[in-house]
Amino acid sequence: MSINNPFVEKEERHENRGASFLHLNDVPNLGILLCDPKGYIVDANRNFCDLLALSLDEIRGKHISADTCLKMGLQQVSTCFEDFLTVGVDTYICEHILKNGTKIFLEINVGVVSSKHIGFFVKNSNKIIRNIKLGKKVNRTDNSGARWKNMAMIALGQSKMVKRPIAGLLHIIVYVGFIIINIEVIEIIIDGVFGTHRVLSFLGGFYSFLIASFEILAVLVLISVSVFWIRRMVLKIPRFWNKEMKGFPKNDALYILYFEMVLMSLFLIMNAADNHFQELNVGNPISQHIAPLFHNLSFTTINIVERTAWWLHIAGILVFLNYLYYSKHLHILLAFPNTYFANLKPKGQFTNLESVTKEVKMMMDPSIDPFAAVPESDENALPEKFGASDVTDLNWVQLMNAYTCTECGRCTSSCPANQTGKELSPRAIMMKTRDRLEEVGENINKNGRFIDDGKQLLSNYITPEEIWACTSCNACVEECPVNIDPLSIIIDLRRYLVMEKSAASQELNMMMTNIENNGAPWQYNQMDRLNWKDE
Repeated sequence: MSINNPFVEKEERHENRGASFLHLNDVPNLGILLCDPKGYIVDANRNFCDLLALSLDEIRGKHISADTCLKMGLQQVSTCFEDFLTVGVDTYICEHILKNGTKIFLEINVGVVSSKHIGFFVKNSNKIIRNIKLGKKVNRTDNSGARWKNMAMIALGQSKMVKRPIAGLLHIIVYVGFIIINIEVIEIIIDGVFGTHRVLSFLGGFYSFLIASFEILAVLVLISVSVFWIRRMVLKIPRFWNKEMKGFPKNDALYILYFEMVLMSLFLIMNAADNHFQELNVGNPISQHIAPLFHNLSFTTINIVERTAWWLHIAGILVFLNYLYYSKHLHILLAFPNTYFANLKPKGQFTNLESVTKEVKMMMDPSIDPFAAVPESDENALPEKFGASDVTDLNWVQLMNAYTCTECGRCTSSCPANQTGKELSPRAIMMKTRDRLEEVGENINKNGRFIDDGKQLLSNYITPEEIWACTSCNACVEECPVNIDPLSIIIDLRRYLVMEKSAASQELNMMMTNIENNGAPWQYNQMDRLNWKDE
């Protein structure tokens, strides 16, 4: 809670905004009162005590109730605090008479800083990290130079987004706006925590340039998200209307668009309702055209509008931060590690199964004793599975891919199997992998460890029909704007079906039988293989 005299000279107030929040006692007319969530006074700065002619001992430990505040001469403080808790009003301009009879005007601002939202975000982030670590180990730390280049070009530089120019350009605007405008959030948080107002204004002309840039970007973001909405809901671009994009996946994308619209609008309204900022007439190329809407309102009302926009902006950011865990927009955070740890090998080069490699080496090396005793440390270890049937059989990069998926549908729209009406949708493969991983994670949260639930990624989520429809063309890998590799998951599921379950498709079984018997995929006797030359 902070108390200011709103009628100090404008020049003095502007100068005070540049004061370091580490020395709040040096800011004239700025009193800070610290209370715990239950309303008991914990501390106050010297300015607060001097401003209201009270000692710290007189107020510390007291509750901000009407009776207590009345005895201390702080009735207005109590009223503001109670109204904040009940109806959300956080600002009062009122008259106050000191003990010596001096009459002053107070601007009372109430703010609550809570760690619950941040804590919830950290808790969910730890769950994601835990779930990703359920995957098998794989080394992706080689060639760090190429990996840093990948991250800089793809995640930061958006190089793969612009392959589709319209969507790419709009996404870059939203991306840059999201990153840069968050710089303003730093100032908003400092002002809220320490009771200052536009604390970064001491930067002078550079500050004006920054705020002006933020306002222009805010308008560009509003235009971009509006076009995104039109593309989805009016033009109905097919990749946004596949069968896997029903229900929450469809609404999730719309929620984010609405979030962006609201946050950008609140930023502009906050600037427009800030009378002092508008009087400076710098850094307000957009908000100056909104400000006339408030000219007929009282000073107190305008102040409430500005503070309401401030609070809603902060609340919106916290809601968005914690919504990320449930949303496809986790790629905002995970795109960077995902591109860094992406596979650097040429597309189409499959990985070897270590278990199969060991068997082949044993067969080719006569010095190896196949009946040698198993090391004691490995006696209780389960034999390694060929391929993958569940998420824990995949490696941790594949699981991170599932969390990073943007659900943009570029992979599916480029998939030849999907275009010919097959069941396969690379986007659906990633979405189902994430769904299963979340289910496994919830199982661990509930039981302390994973208890077999009778389900697997293969069959319960992804059908054999889907994975056998894949042509292994790598179009999905090439198209993904954040280097996700759906094909690697499909191949691992195939390997399990073939090598563990002997459940390959009829066509594949015929081919392998022909290779075994005839040395070729075709059903011709080896003696007849050269007959074509005489035809």
